[in-house]
Amino acid sequence: MGWDFSTDPEYQKKLDWVERFCREEVEPLEYVFPYAVRSKDPKIRSLVRGLQQQVKDQGLWAIFLDEDLGGPGYGQLQLGLLNEILGRYPSAPQMFGAAAPDTGNMEMLAAYGTEEQKERWLKPMLDQELWSAYSMTEPQGGSDPNLFRTHAVRDGDEWVINGQKWFTSAGRVADILFVMCTNGMFVVPRETPGVEIQPEPRNHNHIIYNEVRVPLDHLLGPEDGAKVLAQRRLGGGRIHHAMRTIAQCNLAFDMMCERALSRESHGKIIGEHQMVQEKIADSYAQIRMLRLLVLETAWKIDNTSTQECRTDIATVKFTMARVLRDVSFNALHIMGSLGTTDLTPLQAMYSAAPTMGIADGVDEVHKATVARNVLKGYRPHEGYWPTEYIPAKREAAWARFQPRFDEDPELLALAEGYKAYLAKRR
Repeated sequence: MGWDFSTDPEYQKKLDWVERFCREEVEPLEYVFPYAVRSKDPKIRSLVRGLQQQVKDQGLWAIFLDEDLGGPGYGQLQLGLLNEILGRYPSAPQMFGAAAPDTGNMEMLAAYGTEEQKERWLKPMLDQELWSAYSMTEPQGGSDPNLFRTHAVRDGDEWVINGQKWFTSAGRVADILFVMCTNGMFVVPRETPGVEIQPEPRNHNHIIYNEVRVPLDHLLGPEDGAKVLAQRRLGGGRIHHAMRTIAQCNLAFDMMCERALSRESHGKIIGEHQMVQEKIADSYAQIRMLRLLVLETAWKIDNTSTQECRTDIATVKFTMARVLRDVSFNALHIMGSLGTTDLTPLQAMYSAAPTMGIADGVDEVHKATVARNVLKGYRPHEGYWPTEYIPAKREAAWARFQPRFDEDPELLALAEGYKAYLAKRR
């Protein structure tokens, strides 16, 4: 298949509709009624349902699910292009039924849940009647499952869960918690006795599971299968997250360029100063390179699998945090004092970059994974000298030409002349 950097015209029409819909409908609703999607007020809920029906009419609801899991099955590349638009508007993913952490949890349910589990949890989650959180990382082990201690013990017709989870995003407002234990993935209703949500942090919750009892059918997938489920959840999710990050970078870049043409310093607009131009040029290059990396990775996933693309996915993960940090800082700096306030999105973007470098596994872990996987494709050189050691390559080249020199003394004389010329230059 040849390289093609264009978007299918029919799909581009959908993307154009999404951009217009988010700009004209979703964003205004967000500024008038913050967190409208989660509101229980019937009037606000009616507004949200009306917009979501338009999304469904376009066939864009629950876009993250593959066709075999009951979704539209767009694939990672088309999904990435769509998330590039949604990521510019904070409430857009929820308006499209495609916001984390629910997306990954729904994907696990769709792929590994029983029919009864899908009816009980997946259908209400798709209808946004039920909200979830992902309880994975732990205080002593971070995101390394080999260091987890939270464990479930079978007791009659129940599982008893004990342990602590750290940074369970939106756990306080979730209806159900997907708890990753050392011996399986469990669905735990938040109001189950023994689920102790600590007062801090407020948004990314520290949860203690103290003798938490759930029925046997709350085990999702096979016993001891938590790692497999987690990888299914995180692989594609990182691509969606990366494209939304690119949307944030583009938003910061737009603000940067607008400001560069709007303010003056030392007798000329700041966009004419070379240091400002450097920030704009560097930011442009970083965004373009990241976007190509993400889209190529999405294309590879569509043509192979997330498992075969682990190196690329890990590369995307640690690169997007760095690009967001650099671009948002450049934009903030060009914006000046206004950029340090909460009156523009820039301060939130810049403060989010360190979190992005830690969430879903710290960047250093992903860098180590990439390095190890890359090195598997190489072998140590023989002897003292590397493969590209020039004297050895020159000697091998002369040996290769020797039969032709033996047949053609004039060709040998020419070669000797070049050798003498190069020796003189050295």
